[in-house]
Amino acid sequence: MNYGYIRVSTRDQNEERQRLAMGELEIPEKNLYRDHQSGKDFDRPMYKRLLRRLKPDDVLYIKSIDRLGRNYEEIQNQWRLLTKEKKVDIVGMDMPLLDTRRGKDLMGTFLSDIVLQVLSFVAENEHRSEE
Repeated sequence: MNYGYIRVSTRDQNEERQRLAMGELEIPEKNLYRDHQSGKDFDRPMYKRLLRRLKPDDVLYIKSIDRLGRNYEEIQNQWRLLTKEKKVDIVGMDMPLLDTRRGKDLMGTFLSDIVLQVLSFVAENEHRSEE
């Protein structure tokens, strides 16, 4: 089953870019989860609901890693929870290296981990500079 997660920080921000990208994937509306709050932590109602719904072999689409979160350590923890514990694949739509459906060998996992760490760092750094 395919799912999409959309997050914007404030009601003034427009989720349209993310919604259109999800629409191109033909993700059913009932499988799109949206939060309108900061990515500083994962205490978000729709994200929590999504987590409860995800099952092994489901695919979670996010437009970019900063839409998932803005806290380096928490992004890493959630990524592990999703991919290792829940056994869900994640597709970072704007970064092909963040597609856990591919490269499940040691080298692919290594490259994904490095890219995830760099992008998580950038997401938190941008968040700190916006405060």
